[in-house]
Amino acid sequence: MYKILTLNNISVAGLERLPRDRYEIASEIQHPDAILLRSFKMHDMEIPPTLKAVGRAGAGVNNIPVDKMSAMGIPVFNAPGANANAVKELVLTGMLLAARNICPAWDFARNLEGDDAGIGKQVEAGKKNFAGFELPGRTLGVIGLGAIGRQVANAAVSLGMNVIGFDPGITVEGAWELSSNVKKATSVDDLLSQVDFVTFHVPLIDATKHMINAERLKIMKDNVVILNFARGGIVDDEAVCAAIDAGKVYAYVCDFPTNLLKNHERVITLPHLGASTREAEDNCAIMVADEVREYLENGTIRNSVNFPEVFMPRSEGHRIAVVNSNVPNMVGQISTALAAGGLNIVDMLNKSRGDLAYTLVDVDKPVDETVLNNIEAIDGVLAVRAL
Repeated sequence: MYKILTLNNISVAGLERLPRDRYEIASEIQHPDAILLRSFKMHDMEIPPTLKAVGRAGAGVNNIPVDKMSAMGIPVFNAPGANANAVKELVLTGMLLAARNICPAWDFARNLEGDDAGIGKQVEAGKKNFAGFELPGRTLGVIGLGAIGRQVANAAVSLGMNVIGFDPGITVEGAWELSSNVKKATSVDDLLSQVDFVTFHVPLIDATKHMINAERLKIMKDNVVILNFARGGIVDDEAVCAAIDAGKVYAYVCDFPTNLLKNHERVITLPHLGASTREAEDNCAIMVADEVREYLENGTIRNSVNFPEVFMPRSEGHRIAVVNSNVPNMVGQISTALAAGGLNIVDMLNKSRGDLAYTLVDVDKPVDETVLNNIEAIDGVLAVRAL
């Protein structure tokens, strides 16, 4: 029986992927094999020694001490793309809200007073203050062309916009999913100098902090609209507000309210709604539950932020999974330990990612504790288990 600790409310659609005859799931549970969470911050949490996997029902993993998990031989799984449609729709909403001045117009309308005839006159007199512009023919810059960025770019093309993208790390598979009408920028600055709208779909790391700052705002077109539904900190809020006040930036739409932003008349702040749909929550939970189950039962690794992708079909043998430092002769030492235990290798797969390596081995006979202990004693082995 596998024990699963949930640190946040996880969609029932995801939890149903874990059969109750094999999984015990609770928000308070001792000696968990895996943790499922959304936004819970694990950095100050004492990590149970029984923990084998962490599953984040979402894309970002800033709330998880990934380096610590790696040192303990624990993969961290996430759900890239599961919330992509939800975020895409919100980005499109943000562009329309800004372009058509919907929020100030709504505020104007809901504060009208008088009888209906009087309100009608006020509407006709006041509507000119909220005239906007249309999206076709405007240029959108998309920084980060992962699952979300690609959907945003493709949707904008469908709306008749010109789209420029930048992502030096885009994969071949990702490029195939991108509309051929999306043009490639040579750098962030190259993109920013050409666009009427810019949206960010990157993680918050040192390289992406304050990608929009006072210096970069100087090279951007007048009346640009900036959208940030990725992470707070990617945009320098003070610099953008100053640029709005100076007439450089038309509007700023983001998912991360602050005291500086929430009352600014040309800023639209939303309460981190990017992935807040029932469909996105279900999709994220289903994806991460499947990933954790596959790892616990078969040793398979898909969509891990710290481990290599590993899939090996199960043979008729007995499986061992080994996590170790990525140093020479580890596979040789593991094979020697198996041979010393009288076990013959039926199939084996070894992959590495950075400082970590992961090995799946199918052997011809059951693996006893002595063999597991001998492998665990090898210098550099972080975790070993029989499946």
